[in-house]
Formats: sequence, C-alpha cells, structure tokens
Amino acid sequence: MINLSLQVFCNRIVAAGRITAEDVQALTRNVLPDGLTCRDEADMLIALDRVATSDAAFGDYLVTSVVDFAVWGERPTGYIDAEVARWLVGSLGNGSGPTALAARIAREVVREAQASDEALIAFALAANRHIAETKASAMMLLAA
Repeated sequence: MINLSLQVFCNRIVAAGRITAEDVQALTRNVLPDGLTCRDEADMLIALDRVATSDAAFGDYLVTSVVDFAVWGERPTGYIDAEVARWLVGSLGNGSGPTALAARIAREVVREAQASDEALIAFALAANRHIAETKASAMMLLAA
C-alpha cells in the first residue's frame, strides 16, 4: 500500500513536470526515510522518470533504492528469482521500452544480486544495448 505522503509527492512532481535536488532531499528525509517498503512505491518512483525531467540526484537515489529493495528487501535475499524479475521487467519496461535510467537500474540490480533470473539479465542487456544505440544515433545526427 502506498503511503499518502508519497502519493502527494508524486502528484506534485507530475504537476511540476520536474524533480529537483530539493525534491530528492524531501523524498529521502520526509517521504521515504526508511527507503522503499513495497513494489508499489518502487513502481510510482520508476514511473516518475517517464513524466518528469529530473536532477541527477533522483537517478542516483532511484537506482540505489530499487537495488536495495529488489536485491536485499525481496525474498530470497540476494537473489532475483523469476517472480521478482517479471515485476522488474514490467515496471522498468513499462510496455514501451526502458528509459536510460530504467536500463541503469536493471544493470545495477543484476550486478548487485548474487544471481538473477535470466529474464532480467536479458532485459538488462537489451535495454543497455538499446540506450547505447540511441545515443550513438543521436550523436551521428548532431555531427551531420
């Protein structure tokens, strides 16, 4: 279940269209001082990446928080099983493909876990390859 302060925080961010460093401080100090406690909270923050521009501090916070929750908060501890992998792939991919931040989260979860289900490993590899190709295409367009 989502805590009300997180819902209010997300509503404010969506209305503003951006996440500032001050917002990240408020999130860590007041809204989620103990980190993520459920998948719904993680899903809400992952979704913010798609609807708001963000300060780099948000990306760092979200990567750390999702890694901590998925690898060390979910069971079995330290491992990403098929069920957790399905949740992460669905949330990070959001049906339309991952953002650069979502690709980074997937990569870091795989890196931190002692073992990961193959679905998450495949997603992380494909997501990071897609992001790299997109960046390369953008660089070529800028150079032209």
